Amino acid sequence: MLQPPLTEFRSPFQLSAENRDRLSNRLETAVKHARRSGEQTLATIGLELGAEVDPSAVVCASRREGESWFVFEQPDRGCAALAALGEVAHLEASGKDRFAVVAERWRALVAAAVADPQDDSKSGGPVAVGGFAFAPDGGAAPHWAGFRPASLVVPEVALTRRGSRRGGEDECGEVRLTLAAMARPDDLAEELLARLERRLAELQERTLPLLDPAPAGRYQVASAMPPEHYEAAVGSAVRLIEAGEIEKVVLAREVQVHAPRAYDPVAVFGVLREAFPSCFVFCVGRGDATLVAASPELLVRREGHRVSTLALAGSTRRSADPAVDDHLGEQLLRDESYREEHAIVARRIERALRPHAVWVAAAPEPELVRIANIQHLATPIRAQLAAPIETLELVGLMHPTPAVGGEPVVPALRLIPALEGLDRGWYSGPVGWTDGAGDGEFCVALRCALLRGGVARCYAGNGIVRDSDPAKELAETEIKLQALLPLLAG
Repeated sequence: MLQPPLTEFRSPFQLSAENRDRLSNRLETAVKHARRSGEQTLATIGLELGAEVDPSAVVCASRREGESWFVFEQPDRGCAALAALGEVAHLEASGKDRFAVVAERWRALVAAAVADPQDDSKSGGPVAVGGFAFAPDGGAAPHWAGFRPASLVVPEVALTRRGSRRGGEDECGEVRLTLAAMARPDDLAEELLARLERRLAELQERTLPLLDPAPAGRYQVASAMPPEHYEAAVGSAVRLIEAGEIEKVVLAREVQVHAPRAYDPVAVFGVLREAFPSCFVFCVGRGDATLVAASPELLVRREGHRVSTLALAGSTRRSADPAVDDHLGEQLLRDESYREEHAIVARRIERALRPHAVWVAAAPEPELVRIANIQHLATPIRAQLAAPIETLELVGLMHPTPAVGGEPVVPALRLIPALEGLDRGWYSGPVGWTDGAGDGEFCVALRCALLRGGVARCYAGNGIVRDSDPAKELAETEIKLQALLPLLAG
């Protein structure tokens, strides 16, 4: 009996002959440009993949030891995801002008790039991923090594799935793979092509590893500063507010978990994206450290002239009893202290956008946003830009909102490090991506943990206003810490 002929397996990431020729020609053009200008030239190309490809699973399974990697998802928004590997350029800065510095460097890099047209709906143009510290020179503490005050990576490989809507419902869209290379005057196009083909050959997709439900060994959990320190800081802030020096300030605390073995950030990420599908779930890997989070707060999203953001402030716990849960939400909506805290945030965001917008629209009343273990007061805010402002400029314009800083901003930011006694690093800073057209999306790094070896540093903070009670504020940070502590403390 004749056997059917064997079908040759073809990796979904393998270049077709046509795409290989496209990539080769683009690299040759970039090398010629680099030789004429004497400057490095970025080259990118986009390839279509099927909707069944999981961008984050590919990156998590294919990363090389010690290299930069990035996964960023909001599963409930049409399976939106961006995942990236490697580094062909790194844009870094510090100080008060860090947003403007990296924005200008990104603009120059994109202007000289050899890429698909940005108005092409199937564009494989340049993308930069990463984030910013909360403070202009934040992240100086040794445990934040690798996370500079401003740090955007142009990855060698990026997989993007934009959320789509059909019939009024979100559904997963097609996945796009973007390859990037930096051509220098002394490079050969053939060598750049071979390097990218080696990278493609390493790409694989595997199911994310599971988190051990019953790990062996002893876990130690302790606040970086005694809980009494946080209560005292809240008390000091309330006195300054009563004296009229500030209107609101956000104070954070750090809780450390020491585990008997190194953490697997991919396993933690897998649990978070299942448990918090409405949040921005991300990992930013730098060297031997990873920042992992499930953040409910959008800082800014730009799509052409359209801008979206979210005022998020005021929170309470959830309950397994639906009636109790609804009661807690109603109490939150009526609580004058929380409403005052929330209104401060919404007003500032509207003021920041209004000089740059044709219109700014915000709901007249806050709504409840419920996630797994906590519910928040939230006001979605939209704007139509009067003139083009790129995402990185918008990030610099918006950060820090009073949801993570304070009001007025200058005296509040002066007080925060003195009262907290910690280096926030990237906690409460912007994390996300931008593309060559100036579009992009950044969330605020909340409900996050910095993993390095067997040590996890978890962060949570609260907005302090005139009526804040120190004991209640401490208890609220404990609720926020429950997003990650149960996963990390065994």
